[in-house]
Amino acid sequence: MADKEYREYRTGQGVPMTGEYLCQSGKKATLNEKEEFPACPVSNQETTWTHHD
Repeated sequence: MADKEYREYRTGQGVPMTGEYLCQSGKKATLNEKEEFPACPVSNQETTWTHHD
C-alpha cells in the first residue's frame, strides 16, 4: 500500500495528509494536510519528517 512506504519530507514542503509526523530529532507533531512542514522543534533548523502511524 502506498501510504506504508517510507518517505521523508523536508521543512517547507507541503504536508500530504493530516497525521502525526516524527522529525529527525525524534519529536512528534500533529500536522494538517496542506500546511508546510515546520523547522525542527528542538533545534529550530531545517529537518526531515516521516509519517508516524
